[in-house]
Amino acid sequence: MKVEDILKHAYAMPLTNPSYPPGPYRFFDREYIIITYRTTREALEAVVPEPLEIDEPLVKYEFIRMPDSTGFGDYTETGQVIPVRYRGQAGGYVHSMYLDDDAPITGGREIWGFPKKLANPKIVNEGEVIVGTLHYGSVLCATGTMGYKHKPVDQGPLLAALSEPNYLIKIVPHVDATPRICELVRYYLTDITIKEAWTSPAALDLRPHVMADVARLPVLEVVSAVHFTANLTLGLGEVVHDYLAERR
Repeated sequence: MKVEDILKHAYAMPLTNPSYPPGPYRFFDREYIIITYRTTREALEAVVPEPLEIDEPLVKYEFIRMPDSTGFGDYTETGQVIPVRYRGQAGGYVHSMYLDDDAPITGGREIWGFPKKLANPKIVNEGEVIVGTLHYGSVLCATGTMGYKHKPVDQGPLLAALSEPNYLIKIVPHVDATPRICELVRYYLTDITIKEAWTSPAALDLRPHVMADVARLPVLEVVSAVHFTANLTLGLGEVVHDYLAERR
């Protein structure tokens, strides 16, 4: 393979058989259960990177069912997003993500820097309750329960929240295991159509695990919960801060 052929085809690994196609990526009938809870400011300060700033000590624990997406297929995901501000603008810092499909794990890490790990999250309906769980191997690490469609949600504020920027730390090691890339990345969800949205009482239980440390951000109080479905596009990212710039 000639050098020009390598450069022509090189956008993801493996070179001759990439794990995912080029984006952006469109999602259809994406189902969310988002339980917002209060935690300790000390816990957030230990994980939120500068120059992001913490507003209130809140965390959004998300269970997301993605039955139909271009390039990434059918999978389920769960994790924690922390409300933050960057230069005064509200957004969300993606702290943890656990899912059950190789392509979005690989693509999410390589393109944006999503903190994705392989695990077994699920969303099921049990009578009048929606249940979200996260198993890492055989161990139950998270359980969220929410009443089924108690009260419609005003879609305006929800759409505004979904349209806010999201932030990630992208880390790519060098061959000597030192960081070659260490960047704060921003991305947006676009072309959002909310199909339905509901709020109900909810409960959340997070348990310690060495490799799925969702309990690092403890639940002090559940503040709110929302259950909705939407079509949307996961846009590509942009670098807003390079942590290695001074070293260079």
